[in-house]
Amino acid sequence: MAENGSTARLPAARRRRQLLDVARRVFGEAGYHQTSMDALAEAAGVTKPVLYQHFGSKRDLYLEVLGDVASQLMDAVVDAARAAGTPRQQVEAGFRAYFGFVASHAGAFRLLFEGERDPEFAAVPARVEEAMAKTIADLIDVDVATDHREMLAYGVIGLAEGTSRRWIAADLDLDPERLAARVAELAWAGLRGVRRDQAG
Repeated sequence: MAENGSTARLPAARRRRQLLDVARRVFGEAGYHQTSMDALAEAAGVTKPVLYQHFGSKRDLYLEVLGDVASQLMDAVVDAARAAGTPRQQVEAGFRAYFGFVASHAGAFRLLFEGERDPEFAAVPARVEEAMAKTIADLIDVDVATDHREMLAYGVIGLAEGTSRRWIAADLDLDPERLAARVAELAWAGLRGVRRDQAG
């Protein structure tokens, strides 16, 4: 199979980006085991040797796709939260970014949180949750110990993930902005009620 003219001479970095984007879509539609390197090459409009020039194996490619999705999700949430003004606005901005990502990239979200249960694959969302929790914990303006704030951050992330799982599984027609406002209201009410740990 020859490469088509529109993708024949992309610089290496742009080619790699294109291959990751195509692989994210194809893996998201068919899953890891049902997707072959032949199918990925065909979907990208390249030969299989070109695909192997960038990724040593299907497993390597899948891991890079997971890492790429995880980074995009984390960057979107963290950047939105940090850019907001007040703590209340940070909460809603973070949820808005999270649900906006899910709305635009449902297949990618499935890959990250509902995909193969291979331990190496499962470690990717675990790492992004840990990194996101540490960052969000720093934004939580509550006078409690660091480990307490980090657990609260995991709770906030769990709200977003659990809501998104239900949203996708039930194929609900929801407005991400409205959903963010509703879940942020719940999270903010909870955070405002947090009390300092009592000694002893």
